[in-house]
Amino acid sequence: MLKTARIERYAPGERVNHWIIAITFVLAALSGLSLFHPSMFWLSNLFGGGPWTRILHPFIGAVMAAAFCVIAVRFWHHNVLEAVDWQWLRQWRDVLANREDRLPRIGRYNAGQKALFWVMVGCMAALLVSGVVFWRPWFAYYFPIDLVRLASLAHALAAAVLIIGIIVHVYAAIWTKGSIGAMVRGTVSARWAAKHHPAWLDEKMKQG
Repeated sequence: MLKTARIERYAPGERVNHWIIAITFVLAALSGLSLFHPSMFWLSNLFGGGPWTRILHPFIGAVMAAAFCVIAVRFWHHNVLEAVDWQWLRQWRDVLANREDRLPRIGRYNAGQKALFWVMVGCMAALLVSGVVFWRPWFAYYFPIDLVRLASLAHALAAAVLIIGIIVHVYAAIWTKGSIGAMVRGTVSARWAAKHHPAWLDEKMKQG
């Protein structure tokens, strides 16, 4: 019974929100890279050329930030680091070796997922604030030029960290078989939950 049972991990609205973030992230990353360096300007052809890329990029970023805010509010309390998470981090060799039977009982998210969540929160906040500061023609003229330049640098750094974080996120989802299916179908097998998030499975069982 445990092998065949399906447990809801993400509701339909949560999955739609996630894919909005994923799609807008790809669009924001491609458009942002095209504006970042001349060697990548050819990417602007995907958006109708340089002027359209410059116009669309901040609006795409704003949609991404708004969608992420919804997910952050919904899931922040699941991502608070607890004592079990620090123990999980101390056993990083067992994590890398897939010796999950030796790890502490994990709840909805493990320490790696929680750390990535907070990195993404920080990066999104930095991107939003810095992006507003040098968003022409709407807001940039309200700020001194030195602050605009500093915001441009902060924006690039936050974007680089976020892109690396998303690459790690995608790799981890592929590495942990069944994770991508959870965000596509919304459910996971009870066997998957028992292996990767046993404490979360216990909570779901108590809820009926």
